[in-house]
Amino acid sequence: DGLEVCARIRQKPGQKDPYILMLTAKGEELDRIIGLSTGADDYFVKPFSPRELVARVRALLRRSLRQGGQQHQIYQTPHFLVDLDQRIASRQLESGEAENLDLTTLEFNLLSTFISYPGRVWSRTQLIDKLWGDDFFGDERVVDTHVARLRKKIEPDPSHPSFIKTVTGVGY
Repeated sequence: DGLEVCARIRQKPGQKDPYILMLTAKGEELDRIIGLSTGADDYFVKPFSPRELVARVRALLRRSLRQGGQQHQIYQTPHFLVDLDQRIASRQLESGEAENLDLTTLEFNLLSTFISYPGRVWSRTQLIDKLWGDDFFGDERVVDTHVARLRKKIEPDPSHPSFIKTVTGVGY
């Protein structure tokens, strides 16, 4: 149910911390107390006014703006944890321990780009635009060099990559 989903979201370390507004038919005081103590940011009872719902969502978003407009950005997969704010990347070892990765600024930016958009294929040109912007001057094959260096640091077998794969004729 919604309480269990809310509790599970709040218990996951390293995940983004979303705002949770419970919209429910349970309107007793005890239900509201339980919902809020489980981790909901707001609790709204049916039937409801759409205008009030919009006002409550805007209030939650205003809270975000007062806190600097950004939430702590952490991306976690079964193999990696990338903290964009602290600029720390670590790899989960088979033993279960985490190993901090010693990445250059460009390697960190490359890894965070890939991990921020799982499943997306990036062309060399797109990666150059994202990582270097208008300041880039040179051969787009420089991306291949940086991907190869990153693979050496994150892949168990860089010659047979399992995390950063090449899509022939497109990119990575």
